[in-house]
Amino acid sequence: MNAKPGRLGVGIIGAGHVGPILGAALAGAGHAIVGISAISQTSLDRAEAILPLVPILTVPEVVERSELVIIAVPDAQLDDLVKGLAATNTWQPGQLVLHTSARYGTTVLAPAQAAGAIPLAIHPAMAFTGTSLDLARLSDSYFAVTAPGPVLPIGQALAVEMGGEPLIVAEADRASYAEAIQIATAFSTSIVEQATRLLTGIGLEHPGAILGPLLRSAMENALARTSPERLDLTGFDEIEQRQHPLDDDREIE
Repeated sequence: MNAKPGRLGVGIIGAGHVGPILGAALAGAGHAIVGISAISQTSLDRAEAILPLVPILTVPEVVERSELVIIAVPDAQLDDLVKGLAATNTWQPGQLVLHTSARYGTTVLAPAQAAGAIPLAIHPAMAFTGTSLDLARLSDSYFAVTAPGPVLPIGQALAVEMGGEPLIVAEADRASYAEAIQIATAFSTSIVEQATRLLTGIGLEHPGAILGPLLRSAMENALARTSPERLDLTGFDEIEQRQHPLDDDREIE
């Protein structure tokens, strides 16, 4: 790969559903993926499938070799991981450190920042499958970006390079943002599972195929009601009245 101006050596901590996908997206934008950490066999297989030929490294090795570190781990692990790497003097001055949690802003990265690293919080608002299907879906997604003012453009640029639309979320608003994401994800999953069980229980085959068009149209109508420009559409009241009786509605690890 020929290096381009501004291209970064990117390391990824975590080979769950999110990390390898974002790595592949950045590789597609010309950045070099220098390594990824993976422990379980499932994670190793996913890393190999999404990022073939990228070295599997320990977490300290990922940090030591990277200009941009992407931390894609569960929320419960994030704080201890950042603090642990600070305690071992692993973070490097001038290094970009990006986590993908919806819940946290950059405060959780304070130990890395104290060591001279540049903190970024970037969360893609989509439900990941951990497969190549996600790469195409990134282009339809918004990325919540939280960062100190001087480096906010860097976070926005990275979101664009990964294929998404950057959305600035203030540090103080991350908890509310995360709650909205959790509600939308959990509710939609629960509705699909309950409806699927009911249809299967009455002997209908392929419940997913039956529910798909209904759920998509119901979601589109619900989203339209949140958009001011759509509220003036002719006939919208009639559509709303027809949909009201069926008003049952809807990730990263």
